[in-house]
Amino acid sequence: MNTITRRGFAISGLAAAGLTAACGNGVGSNNADEIDRRVDASLNYLYNEYPNTTDLRDKSTGILVMPVVTEAGFGFGGGYGRGALRVKDATVDYYSATKGSFGLQIGAEQYAHVLFFMTDGALSEFRQSNGWAAGAGLEYVAANEGGNLSAETTNLLAPVIAVIFGQAGLKIGATLEGIKYSRIIP
Repeated sequence: MNTITRRGFAISGLAAAGLTAACGNGVGSNNADEIDRRVDASLNYLYNEYPNTTDLRDKSTGILVMPVVTEAGFGFGGGYGRGALRVKDATVDYYSATKGSFGLQIGAEQYAHVLFFMTDGALSEFRQSNGWAAGAGLEYVAANEGGNLSAETTNLLAPVIAVIFGQAGLKIGATLEGIKYSRIIP
């Protein structure tokens, strides 16, 4: 019986992330204008399809938008996407999102997500970090049967709220746990 070492697991996860990045995730280029256009389109879709998210936008101090994240996995998996951080409706930085995973999984999917930074402290910590990792403390806004996204009052007190939308593919579920965000220069 073969056992997998931590080093083997890490290398496999990085290789899987590299493979999914190479397969193209819809962003299509390193051009900042292209990323901004996709961010605008994603936000327009989000606010039109789920009008309740405008409350989050209005109360947040900053918004990180990842228009397309592509994930694929067969035992080992990975994901990659690029997006922009907006403060007061202006792009201030560009980020990549990278994810590696291991477990019972097979398939591929694409989705968009937005992180709403609800406090100045959370936004400042994100911007000053040298690679911020989304973890278990992230609060999610969920879609109900009517297709509306709703945030409970308890969620509005969370420092960072995540909204995942526009899922397409053959993997079940989407979570942001384990995604690492790094600043990029497109």
